[in-house]
Amino acid sequence: MTDFKAKFEESAQNSEILKKNSPEVMNKFMGVAKEVLTPKHLDAKTKELVAVGIAVSVRCEDCIMAHVRNTIQTGATMEELSETIEVAILMGGGPSTAYGAKALAIAEYLFNQEQQ
Repeated sequence: MTDFKAKFEESAQNSEILKKNSPEVMNKFMGVAKEVLTPKHLDAKTKELVAVGIAVSVRCEDCIMAHVRNTIQTGATMEELSETIEVAILMGGGPSTAYGAKALAIAEYLFNQEQQ
């Protein structure tokens, strides 16, 4: 079984190293992310679901972890995540099935954490 708690901690540590060594770039990137994810014509949940789908199709595990967590925080359900991943599989092919499965495993872990 995957230790998602350790994976989230490792991802956070890696991000801190990047921020420390490239503060200007990361501050600007985080500013872009904040602006893009601010609800306008699309609500926060929709934007995060889009981000999950893209993360699965480009096979970025840390992106998947972050955006699955954010999506759940916006109120997304397992069914909405599953349907988003189905679209990612359509667009990303076979490799997206493996990363889609990881995304759903991460979601299950996070939903279980909420219940504890």
